[in-house]
Amino acid sequence: MRQSVKRYRFAVLTVLSLLFCWLVFKADVIVAQQVADPNFNSSVAHPAYTTTAPTVLFDEAHLNFHTTQGRYKPFVDLISNDGYRVVANRQGFEAETLADYDILVIANASSQQQGQPAFREDECDLVRDWVRSDGSLLLIADHKPFGAAAENLASRFGIEMSNKFTVDLSHYDQDSGVPSFLLFSRKNKLLAKHPITQGRNSQERINRVMTFTGQSLSLPASGQTLLHLSDSAIDLDERLKSAADFRAEQGVSAADRARSGCGTAIWTRTSRYAGRSCNDICPIDSIE
Repeated sequence: MRQSVKRYRFAVLTVLSLLFCWLVFKADVIVAQQVADPNFNSSVAHPAYTTTAPTVLFDEAHLNFHTTQGRYKPFVDLISNDGYRVVANRQGFEAETLADYDILVIANASSQQQGQPAFREDECDLVRDWVRSDGSLLLIADHKPFGAAAENLASRFGIEMSNKFTVDLSHYDQDSGVPSFLLFSRKNKLLAKHPITQGRNSQERINRVMTFTGQSLSLPASGQTLLHLSDSAIDLDERLKSAADFRAEQGVSAADRARSGCGTAIWTRTSRYAGRSCNDICPIDSIE
């Protein structure tokens, strides 16, 4: 019985992550301002859950850049239509609260003072222990300064965040000219084969991803990466708006990190992937 629950929870996490990919690919993302797409069609023809509703706690208690009624409203609408029950969290994490939910989503938490953690140390311990007890965490932490705000929580799972801006002059979107708009595809071998990228059927299969500015992450040996950074990827302290502005002395290599240009991670203790982490997707501009 416990194994079946574990398989169910992992399916919940995989579907949630995949739906997140589809949402942000469709979002209207521009450099100067990020806004949710008010015309995004969040309907689901064949919901994954019709008799049971996996419960999702969406964090809004840590000065989050993304909220259920803000930039992530289309995401919330989408997974709600797929059968999830989403509740906004507006208080610090407590063991009693987390115990009532299957999944915790944290999207770009911030702190009152830039560079400081968004979470109390006891909150980080609570979330770690909750994941060990079969909870599933989707943690989104974009480029600087969001990495610094989430790094104490990420460290509980062996993740190190660069808290920088990752660029790749060999694998970026030439049309936009922005070197932090990175391209990951099956063709360039930077997109991993994984249940999330494979999808539940051929219609959900992802072949190409373009990310909208992220940070590199360092994973433990057991970690799994969805978006691999190439050997030419570089971490910068400041945003680089065009490839023409790059100087050879800028930045440090990101190749020794987890080879993911994005700051989203998933943790679950509920399947054969127990104890592992994988980088998912930061805000996305396109998908094929």
